[in-house]
Amino acid sequence: MKKAQITGIGFNVPERIVTNQDLEKIMDTNDQWIQERSGITQRHWVGEESNASILAIEAAKNAILDAKIDANDIDLVICATLTSDYFFPGISNQIQYALGMRKVGAFDIKAACSAFIYSLSIGDQFIRTEQYKTILVVGAEVQSTALDLSDEGRNISVLFA
Repeated sequence: MKKAQITGIGFNVPERIVTNQDLEKIMDTNDQWIQERSGITQRHWVGEESNASILAIEAAKNAILDAKIDANDIDLVICATLTSDYFFPGISNQIQYALGMRKVGAFDIKAACSAFIYSLSIGDQFIRTEQYKTILVVGAEVQSTALDLSDEGRNISVLFA
């Protein structure tokens, strides 16, 4: 029985950095309060020029480079996300298209925080059963576009930014 292994890792984050001090200016919070509860000092937010699929595509390219493979070596694309750009098509299909992988399967797992673990598990099972040889698993979330930045939303917004 084959065993799955991670052969490449890639990431991409938005350029805009939002600090706890930035959040102090728009809601009733402070750096100490945020750090005591979360340890977070800054987070990356997307701007109008970016979205989850753009971040995912660049992360996928970086993972492929790190793995020293070609996009054509990939048999299946799995994307873990709850924040797709569109209801349909999913981000996995956008990755597939952007990387020129026209004849491979692609699907999204939408299970909030646990989606990436499920995606890895499903990918592992496909490798073990030898249904697929090389699987690209991508996690992509953009929470900053859906935050409640009012005082009422601060308890969640400072965590999921």
